Amino acid sequence: MSAQTVRPPGWLLRWLVPLLMLGLAGCRAARAEPLPYLDLEVRRPLPMATAEVTPLRVAVAAIISPQGNAESYGALVRYLGQRLGRPAQLIQRKTYAEVNQLLAEQEVDLGLVCTSAYVEGHDHFGMELLAAPVIQGQTVYHSVLIVPATSPAQTLADLRGATFAFPDPMSFSGRVYPTFRLQQMGERPETFFRRTFFTYSHDRAIEAVAEGIADAAAVDSLVLDYALRRQPELAARIRVLQRSEPFAIPPVVVPPGMLPRQKALLQELLLTMHQDPEGRAILQALNIDRFVPIEDVAYDAVRAIYREVRLGEE
Repeated sequence: MSAQTVRPPGWLLRWLVPLLMLGLAGCRAARAEPLPYLDLEVRRPLPMATAEVTPLRVAVAAIISPQGNAESYGALVRYLGQRLGRPAQLIQRKTYAEVNQLLAEQEVDLGLVCTSAYVEGHDHFGMELLAAPVIQGQTVYHSVLIVPATSPAQTLADLRGATFAFPDPMSFSGRVYPTFRLQQMGERPETFFRRTFFTYSHDRAIEAVAEGIADAAAVDSLVLDYALRRQPELAARIRVLQRSEPFAIPPVVVPPGMLPRQKALLQELLLTMHQDPEGRAILQALNIDRFVPIEDVAYDAVRAIYREVRLGEE
């Protein structure tokens, strides 16, 4: 019995032929684009996460007024954020104590604080030093007693019965030190002066004296130098009565418990800022040469006076 060739019915051929042609065309198209080569020895960085980046929060104590802080430190804060690849926020509060509270509660990443605020924060909740600015080759500052240019006063003793402006309840140069000097005279501000008030910044205390609103004030020497550089006409309106011995400069700090790697990144950025043209320009605008490391022992003289005065919160 001879074999017979079995032919598919015509309707089936009409369906199969187009399908086979499509399949062959698809194979040719696939071969036209070679598969990418993946080298497992090459290490590439992971893509950036799409989640929102946590901002760098920098608190600046009201050593100068809020407007002055924004003008002076805004560029510094933006620079730090850009170099870290994070949006940056400048956070301000009315008093030094409120900025310390932000640091204690770890609500900010970085703080620029006054010396007594550092001593208080370090001794009570573990505030940590990060760096100190070098200004005119030094890491010290002074408490400067100023009066109107027309004042007849020659010493602190001559200010009995005067109106005195304090920058902040916790300010070392503005309140702690002049109170310490009065204590050495057997006096207290509330009985020695006729009236005292708080301006809540050093530049406003300088302005109060220049305008004759206050008969005297004690201010941060660095802020006074900065104000005179920006407003040379102030030199004709105020006069320096006394200048204290040098004390360790107001530092840059971080809250307790910051991750070591994050702290090291922030510190390295500050310590090398003067080597970068953009960073150096920002520092020059602030009259800062560079940032350097500083140890807690540098603030022992401030700590001793701060503890002796024992100011109460107001």
